[in-house]
Amino acid sequence: MVRLGGKAGVHELVAIPDKSNGYEEVAPGLIAGRGSDRSGTGAAAVAEWSRKLPGDARVLDLGCGTGVPISLALIERGFQVYGVDASPKMVAAFQARFPTVPVECAAVEESNFFGRTFGGVVAWGLFFLLEAEVQLRLIARVAAVLPTGGRFLFTAPSQRCSWADAMTGRTSISLGYEAYRNALEAEGMSLVGTYRDEGDNHYYFAQRTLAR
Repeated sequence: MVRLGGKAGVHELVAIPDKSNGYEEVAPGLIAGRGSDRSGTGAAAVAEWSRKLPGDARVLDLGCGTGVPISLALIERGFQVYGVDASPKMVAAFQARFPTVPVECAAVEESNFFGRTFGGVVAWGLFFLLEAEVQLRLIARVAAVLPTGGRFLFTAPSQRCSWADAMTGRTSISLGYEAYRNALEAEGMSLVGTYRDEGDNHYYFAQRTLAR
């Protein structure tokens, strides 16, 4: 995507960074597919994880997409959900489905919602789309919004690896189990469990153990 700039009638093409990591371009297909499947992969696992949260907890869904199925699973359980996604098309679909649920169109690591406190944070199918250093910064930001006992769920392969994302062709990066565990512990969180679902997605379950 480009915009026109320059002075004295001279126009320059300036690249506008795609903070959605390529997902704005493929959003229509995702909206028609996964974005309409309320029982899609991840919904059951997230609903089960949420049983450990207080009934009135605020939950932040990072990389929320259309809100289906992850945000929907949390909303149906009565949580105060906040969503953030960098794709304008995805956010528009989220707003159309959940008009009263707060949602922000922004790169997740830059979200203004990090000025709040949340009982839980979810990042399903997101972390490995980000550069390694951004993943580490995001873990720190998540830790800062969780009170002692607050819970964090994210997905990424257990092995350290990189691959071409099936949807966008861009490089995805997993830091691997040990690196994620060390990063969580460095920010006052403990890795309390892992899980692999029917779609071969690997879940990390963390809990804030140290006061801020």
